[in-house]
Amino acid sequence: MRKQELRMGREAGQGHVAGSPAEQVKALMDLLAGKGSQGSQAPQTPNRTPDTPLGPHSNALPSVLCPADLKIQRHRDALLSRAGGGLEVGGPSPRLTNLLLMEGLTDLQLREHDFTQVEATRGIWHSTRTITLDRLFLPLSRVSIPPRVSITIGVAGVGKTTLVRDFIRRWAQGQVGKHFSLVLPLTFRDLNTHEKLSADTLVRSVFPHAGESGVEGAALAKVLLILDGLDECKTPLDFSNTVACTDPKKEIQVDHLITNIIRGNLFPELSVWVTSRPSTAGQIPGGLVDRMTEIRGFNEKEIKECLEQMYPKDQVLLGWVLSQVQANRALYLMCTIPAFCQLAGSVLGHLCRHRRGPQDTELWPPRTLCELYSWYFRMALGGEGQEKGKASPRIEQLAHGGRKMVGTLGRLAFHGLVKQKYVFYEPDLKAFGVDLAVLQSALCSCFLRREETLVSSAAYCFAHLSLQEFMAAAYYYTTSKRAIFDLFTEGSMSWPRLGFLTHFRSAAQRAMQAEDGRLDVFLRFLSGLLSPRVNALLAGSLLAPGEHQGSRAQVAELLQGCLRPNVAVSARAVNVLHCLHELQHTELARNVEEAMENGGLAGLNGPRHRAALAYLLQVSDTFAQEANLSLCLSQDVLQSLLPQLLYCQSLRLDANQFQDPVMELLGSMLSGKDCRIQRISLAENQISNKGAKALARSLFVNRSLTALDLRSNSIGPQGAKALADALKINRTLASLSLQGNMIRDDGARSMAEALAANRTLSVLHLQKNIIGPVGTQRMADALKQNRSLKELMFSSNSIGDGGAKALAEALKVNQGLESLDLQSNSISDAGVAALMGALCANQTLLSLNLRENSISSEGAQHLAGALCTNSTLKNLDLTANLLHDQGAQAIAAAVTENHTLTSLHLQWNFIQAGAAKALGQALQFNRSLTSLDLQENAIGDEGACAVANALKTNTVLTALYLQVASIGAPGAQALGEALSMNRTLEILDLRGNAIGVAGAKALANALKVNSSLRRINLQENSLGMDGAICVATALSGNHGLQHINLQGNHIGESGARMISEAIKTNAPSCTVEM
Repeated sequence: MRKQELRMGREAGQGHVAGSPAEQVKALMDLLAGKGSQGSQAPQTPNRTPDTPLGPHSNALPSVLCPADLKIQRHRDALLSRAGGGLEVGGPSPRLTNLLLMEGLTDLQLREHDFTQVEATRGIWHSTRTITLDRLFLPLSRVSIPPRVSITIGVAGVGKTTLVRDFIRRWAQGQVGKHFSLVLPLTFRDLNTHEKLSADTLVRSVFPHAGESGVEGAALAKVLLILDGLDECKTPLDFSNTVACTDPKKEIQVDHLITNIIRGNLFPELSVWVTSRPSTAGQIPGGLVDRMTEIRGFNEKEIKECLEQMYPKDQVLLGWVLSQVQANRALYLMCTIPAFCQLAGSVLGHLCRHRRGPQDTELWPPRTLCELYSWYFRMALGGEGQEKGKASPRIEQLAHGGRKMVGTLGRLAFHGLVKQKYVFYEPDLKAFGVDLAVLQSALCSCFLRREETLVSSAAYCFAHLSLQEFMAAAYYYTTSKRAIFDLFTEGSMSWPRLGFLTHFRSAAQRAMQAEDGRLDVFLRFLSGLLSPRVNALLAGSLLAPGEHQGSRAQVAELLQGCLRPNVAVSARAVNVLHCLHELQHTELARNVEEAMENGGLAGLNGPRHRAALAYLLQVSDTFAQEANLSLCLSQDVLQSLLPQLLYCQSLRLDANQFQDPVMELLGSMLSGKDCRIQRISLAENQISNKGAKALARSLFVNRSLTALDLRSNSIGPQGAKALADALKINRTLASLSLQGNMIRDDGARSMAEALAANRTLSVLHLQKNIIGPVGTQRMADALKQNRSLKELMFSSNSIGDGGAKALAEALKVNQGLESLDLQSNSISDAGVAALMGALCANQTLLSLNLRENSISSEGAQHLAGALCTNSTLKNLDLTANLLHDQGAQAIAAAVTENHTLTSLHLQWNFIQAGAAKALGQALQFNRSLTSLDLQENAIGDEGACAVANALKTNTVLTALYLQVASIGAPGAQALGEALSMNRTLEILDLRGNAIGVAGAKALANALKVNSSLRRINLQENSLGMDGAICVATALSGNHGLQHINLQGNHIGESGARMISEAIKTNAPSCTVEM
């Protein structure tokens, strides 16, 4: 399956949740069950298809329809009737109508719990293309064919059944799937009620309007069979050991029937659409799947919209709920799952309504998963008896009801979880010893849903998988204090040692051994029930006060003992850290986080510290945008972290002394289908051509990496060639830095060949690579063909005038390059003349860096001529050349006429007062230049006065750099006078001059009235304490200055204290350096 482009959408909102806690929980249950708006996540299974027409959208059957059309019309009307009628106002959710196209399941999706998938990927759904719902079953191109078997996956609670229900409704209204004459929707909850079934009976169960020949007609027509909820199938599909069946009237086991339909042995013309959680979707061999899509979760905007829909009229409450979600990264990640977002929003809204103030510790916001679900449990009990002044019997009654429910639902939840059973029927309830009468209570209905199937038998399931896991943990927690056998096996053999700790150890061992992570969240909840806050929350209603609290330290040590040495940090190990967090035992994670902040992470490399680091990569705000692991990793630590580093968006591994063997490891990681890394920096390591080749091999298959930084290594020409060969194939890498890698002309030749074929690379850094005119000529030839490269850094090479001329010829043709850096390349006037000739024709270059070359006043004449003609260049850097006054005056004359240049750097060019006067005059007419750099030029007071005079009328310049420009008090006084009038300058740098006390006073007087200046640098200006105090006290009338530098002015300690106090009093928001 092909990779597709990502298009983001937003989820339609939910209804307003209000009323008592019990009413809020009931409203939430309705939303989760699909009784609310279209944005609900798990709609209730429809009732059996009625034999009577007509739905609310059809008043009468058209008399001209033939009998077959009449049957299909009745079927459409029946589907509309049970699907709830027409579309809501605003239409369907874009999140559900734009599905992510996938190339197949990743290892993470196949092997891990849904929560782990969300946490590991930081709540970011990864795909390059989407497909709209109306094109879901159509060919992707003119030469492809429609898919026969399609699978849509999504984590629990993301909206798979909602999507199916919306598709059915829109098909019945003729809006989507118009090429299907018949749609037959089935759920695995329906199919579970049968042991054996024929294909004939299967169709009739959904399409009872068919006559005797209905099955044959259906098989020949264009029919879509929908199978919703493969993860709820009671028997896993086994495609390896299923006997082929081609007789539609033969009764076979239901799982065999489904495998034969998917294989095409039965109804080969039939299109099949299966929905499933990711881990279960792997039961269907990839070779049988023609199209795979995924429903993404909420993005940040949609989380906000969901909560806004819950609380549309109370902005204060909404703001508080949003702040709590955003402040807790772990909670925020889970809120990308719509069903979880609803539950979290309901709990936080309830807390906000009942809090008496910010210091109300009893109703403090939940910090852990278990605290959140414990609050939900309390809400389900019907409110706070203590808050409402209820009598003691009411409290005892609630507590008794809670314990009874846990004993009933908890047993069902636990044994269902152990046996991977998520849908229950009456025989199951009897087998688990569940009292059916208890299930009818309002309290149980807050957790368990009852739904009718097509054969009129009831199916029960928890409103969300996480609620089943919470109830299972609560049951295990309360039962373990009296159980004398292993609760997982219910064996009759008593253990020699009893007690909670023994049972907890058994649960932890089983969770660590479960490769699919199905017990991970259960273990988190079990750990969380030991935390003091959860114990206080549920004391009396579910837990005995202080119950098992003596085991808390032992449990923490037991969990940490599960982190074994010399083993890669797996998802199970990271889950141990989640369990410690639930337990509120956070010392380990906190120590590692502090070491990261203090630069001491290199000393923490034990298995516990590695697991804590992997955990922090997921939940820490520090790593949210970039995981910076520079200067702290060894090869062993990196190797153990690889399974978790896969999912970092941006990874910085600079200066870790990594050698080629590490690149082999990283190459294998980047080659993995699960890899989500978009940017990786390996600067300043010890990578040679062998390591570069390993990375290059990964680029042939990697589809996520957009930026690779290899600066300051030693990959040489051979390493450059390997990377260049990969770039000819790779279509995702957009930025590559090979600065300081000694690739020479041969390496440049290889990169040029890649540029001629590549159409995605936009940034290429080749500074400091000993590239001469020959390599430059090859690069120039490539630029004549390439249209994608936007930035080429070529500084500190040896291209000379010959290379400059070659690049100039390329610029005449190239219409894509926007930034060219040729700093320190031995370019003289001849090379500049060629470049400026090209600049007269080029219409795309925005930035040109010619620092540290050999450009004289003659070359400046060519520069000036180009500036008079060119209308696109914005940034020109001529620092450290040989312009002198004559050259600078020519450029000044051009600036007078130029209307696009915004930044001009003339630092260290032997410019004196004459050129400064010319530039001052140019500034009076120019209306585009915003930054002028004249530092380290001896313009003196005369030149400073000329520039200052221009500032009185100039309304564009925002930054002026006059460091080490031989300016004394008269020049400073002129600048002060200008600042009193100027309203646009924001940055003034006068470091390294000699303005003295008189100059300081002039500038201080200007600061009293100036409101535009944000930064001023007066470092090393002989101000003395008197001058510095003048400046500091002047800030009382200035409310715009943000930073001032007074270092190197012989102020003394006492003066520094006085100035500091003055600035704190007069300008508390201003930062001062002394």
